[in-house]
Amino acid sequence: MSTVINGPKVNKVAHVVLAVSDVARSKTFYRDALGMEIVSDRPNEGPSAFMSFGTQHHDIALFQAPPSAQRGELGLVHVACQVEGGPEQLKALRQQVIDMGAEVKAQQFHGITESVYFSDPDGNTIEIFCETMGPEQGIEYMRAQQGYGVTEPLTL
Repeated sequence: MSTVINGPKVNKVAHVVLAVSDVARSKTFYRDALGMEIVSDRPNEGPSAFMSFGTQHHDIALFQAPPSAQRGELGLVHVACQVEGGPEQLKALRQQVIDMGAEVKAQQFHGITESVYFSDPDGNTIEIFCETMGPEQGIEYMRAQQGYGVTEPLTL
């Protein structure tokens, strides 16, 4: 049985963020095994790295897991879903999520996106976001970043 949403909607899963035991090793794997570009390498920030297949600013982000992390604690940090439309649709979808009982964990402006983070019923973190620039500008923005880049509170 499918449900039709009449309000704002997500149009795709946009990226996945992974906690990894060794960012350098993972960068090499994703670059060499899958042909991804390292669009933003941040060895002194986390460390972390943002990887792209070349059509959007990033498809996979890699973040250093805590040293004590064991298998089972490594892996998914969050799934990001792009909202169809802009800030107004993001705001409406944020309210839809709240109305379903989810608690908003954070709202951030990241330069390339306006993002809302919340937990699903099992505690998995989901990001919903709208883009602030086109794909080519987004890739160039990520390539030009020094350090972690923009992370500022967002008011919706």
